Amino acid sequence: MKPYIRHHDFLMKYLKDPEDAAEYLNAALEAGDRKAFLIALKNVIDAHGGMTRIAKASKIHRVSLYKMLSGKGNPGFLNILLLLQHAGVGFKAVAKKSN
Repeated sequence: MKPYIRHHDFLMKYLKDPEDAAEYLNAALEAGDRKAFLIALKNVIDAHGGMTRIAKASKIHRVSLYKMLSGKGNPGFLNILLLLQHAGVGFKAVAKKSN
């Protein structure tokens, strides 16, 4: 029998690399689904020390952080930038390619 690794465990290991985390978040953004992006951002935060550590580092209450990143959450742009910074990822606008 081949050894296996749980998907969540693989994802957490993969997302520890800031470049991989950035690609993952960009894919979620390109999907155009706000909920998908918030879930992806939560996964990146989990991979970078978890909600408690990021909440302390960003000075956002942990419960507020969970609410922000829930499917119904609506975090402000500054909060998203702050969370990305603490996850080792930046934000950059790029020109869209025309079809």
